[in-house]
Amino acid sequence: MRIDKIKKLTAVVIAQFVVFTALCFPALAGGGQKQAALSGGVTVGAPTEADASEDAAIREQISSVYRGFYNSYRLGAGDAIAIHVDKHPDDSLERVVVSPGGQIYYGLMGNVQVAGRTVPELQDFFSSSISEYIREPRVTLTLLEANSAKVGVLGDVRTPGVVILSHPMRILDVITAVGGITDTGSKDVSILRQYPDGRVQTLRVNMKHVLSGKAGPEENVYLAAGDTVVVHGNLIKKIQTVSGMMGIATFFAFLSTGR
Repeated sequence: MRIDKIKKLTAVVIAQFVVFTALCFPALAGGGQKQAALSGGVTVGAPTEADASEDAAIREQISSVYRGFYNSYRLGAGDAIAIHVDKHPDDSLERVVVSPGGQIYYGLMGNVQVAGRTVPELQDFFSSSISEYIREPRVTLTLLEANSAKVGVLGDVRTPGVVILSHPMRILDVITAVGGITDTGSKDVSILRQYPDGRVQTLRVNMKHVLSGKAGPEENVYLAAGDTVVVHGNLIKKIQTVSGMMGIATFFAFLSTGR
């Protein structure tokens, strides 16, 4: 009799444990399901071949955005750079921050005005300038932190990229800055906004209302530093594809902190 009670009690405990696991750890209990990284997370099924293709396309777009940003970004106060001169460690700087006046101090040249120049331009400038002191110098200049306020724009737009918020900008201003929505894009636009505690809020915008001038302030919203604008269409059909993508957290961090 006692053994039967123990068996029943054991069965109940096991059943409760299974339910607890399913509720708290859906990735373990769901047999390959994944949790979207959105507030009020939406659980979606196992990735399909189409999902994988879409994911790869978005990854390539983000890589292209990175390359375009680093080649075109103009340095400003608060940005941090590194200067490496091959075989000359004493003339290299691991990290130097651009002053409010737009300068850095470099031993061989004194105060150097760097604000307003791109990284490639500045690298060429240093290579040319220090050749007076070092024969055929090999200089590598790296942008460590880009601390200007910026937002990312992904999806079906003319030129996906990073927009610097040099002044307060609404969603229409930012989409216009990247050339507008392509023919394959829809007027369904999402804004991913990450908070310091890691939460990611999704804001929906109906661009039809915005473009027709019928949108209220809550639709043609002002963007905040670190926001990612996603224009849906052929490339990105579901916001869960972006929010669940490996590496999107790194993109958010890049937009928010510059590194």
